Amino acid sequence: MSQYQEKATVTRVEQFSEKNYRLTLDCPRIAGCAQPGQFVMLRVGPGKDPLLRRPFSIHQTRADGRLQLYFKVVGRGTDILAQKRPGETLSVFGPLGRGYRLDATSPSVIVGGGLGIAPLLFLVKENCRLKNDCSKDLLVLGAREKIELEPLLADFQAFGLTIHTATDDGSLGHRGFIIELMQSLPLPAGCTVYCCGPEAMMAVVSSLCRSRAIPCQVSVESVMACGMGACLGCSRPAANGGYTHVCLNGPVYDAEELLWES
Repeated sequence: MSQYQEKATVTRVEQFSEKNYRLTLDCPRIAGCAQPGQFVMLRVGPGKDPLLRRPFSIHQTRADGRLQLYFKVVGRGTDILAQKRPGETLSVFGPLGRGYRLDATSPSVIVGGGLGIAPLLFLVKENCRLKNDCSKDLLVLGAREKIELEPLLADFQAFGLTIHTATDDGSLGHRGFIIELMQSLPLPAGCTVYCCGPEAMMAVVSSLCRSRAIPCQVSVESVMACGMGACLGCSRPAANGGYTHVCLNGPVYDAEELLWES
């Protein structure tokens, strides 16, 4: 698998809410070989402060060599990133990890909650490219409030799949948690579920799919220092009793490979 370290130029910064941003980078080598579900390690500052790179899932790539990251300001690193302006450069390393494994022969149910929406635009884009017709596929998105979902909907709607939304406050779509919405939907026969979001949400989705014998792939988050398996900081319990390292064996797993807290 090809990996590159690029000095990427910021071409666009979009602010969708008080804390949610999308960054577009001119990053042709990484964009040219990335797959949905993979991630990059980003040095957010020009020097050694912050010292460590941050992992970010790839939101989307484009044929012109652009790569997009969707993120929320949650700490110092992402706060620095949100202040970047077009023309500035960032050191980007990737693509890294194991992405989603698409099945063009079965209907897809794509589920994203909160920041778990970040890698799903890339997934939807590639899924629809392989199938040519996504009209039988479902996209289920959830967030706390409308402002966290609405700015992204037009990008997803362009691919023609059926979209369902849920917000905690009821400001867009179903009022309540995304898992309540998913449980109420008739899932297509023979479908495959692709999921990314909070751990608790994915645990319930995994259980639901297991009870219905539906194949399910999940993308998990983990603290990472290197992204290459050297620091072992991203280990998590596996279903076989051992441990798996998210940066190498993930971030995308078959849901049954992982041990979920009950």
